[in-house]
Amino acid sequence: MTRTEPAGTTTQHLIELSAGPVAYEDTGGDGPVLVLLHGLLMDASLWAGPIAELSAAHRCVAPTLPLGAHRHPMRADADLSLPGVARLVVELLDRLELRDVTLVGNDTGGALVQLLMAEGSARVGRVVLVSCEAFDNFPPGLTGRTLVLAGRLSPWLFGQFMRQMRVRALRRMPFAFGWLTKRGDAVTARWTEPVRRQPGIRRDAVRVLRAASADGRRLLEQTALRLGEFDRPALVVWASEDRVMPPEHGRRLAQLLPQGRLVEVADGYTLLPLDRPAQLAGLIGEFVRASAPPSRARSGACGAAWGRRAC
Repeated sequence: MTRTEPAGTTTQHLIELSAGPVAYEDTGGDGPVLVLLHGLLMDASLWAGPIAELSAAHRCVAPTLPLGAHRHPMRADADLSLPGVARLVVELLDRLELRDVTLVGNDTGGALVQLLMAEGSARVGRVVLVSCEAFDNFPPGLTGRTLVLAGRLSPWLFGQFMRQMRVRALRRMPFAFGWLTKRGDAVTARWTEPVRRQPGIRRDAVRVLRAASADGRRLLEQTALRLGEFDRPALVVWASEDRVMPPEHGRRLAQLLPQGRLVEVADGYTLLPLDRPAQLAGLIGEFVRASAPPSRARSGACGAAWGRRAC
């Protein structure tokens, strides 16, 4: 594992996992641990706004997973299916010896969280699902269908397709990032750089998209059948204006989870970490305080119950 100089309160790391090198950001500290997962063609910068709000009281770990906006190509034999990437998350938790983790996922990151919930990962103490794929919504919306179709191209042609995302007007179209975020265009522009510039990243992105296209919907439907067994606290945060992830799915998830609670957020699309970072951070922080064991709660005594679990 290598380390570079701190950027503000966050330190950049690179860790060698079984699939290849994975970069992650870590604020350090002894507060409750949050592990924050992003979606396809995104990186850890999705979470920069919430981390800025949460890092004073929490240790925030945000990996850049090999989902198409990473900067270090994976090994040629790496398993880049959704279950394979979920296993990389478990491997990261194990290598960093993280326990009682609050696992947070947005977009496809939320699908990865659901896979780990279904497996009952022992290191996960609670989860937050933020506007994400669920049930039969894969590929999600026009954005997801466009990506899956583009993933059928050769890596070189996929790179040519992604080069069009340099044009802001195209990025803001519904088939690109236009229905995913209201305010995060500058960030989404950066996400397209690795796949445009690095052949190894293009190869990885195409492999991820083809694997997801082959089994994504089946996996989510099978996973949903097991979510009712997840007996730990769960917060579901959904964009009430979401055009890609149906708000009804947020309600269904909250009802399905034994300790689930739903909060709907206005004035934002799927990528709430970009559109409503402060509000999302406040919801996550409140959830952790209310559901963490008393010894880990920064605020001392907790007077509220979360779901079925009292503090």
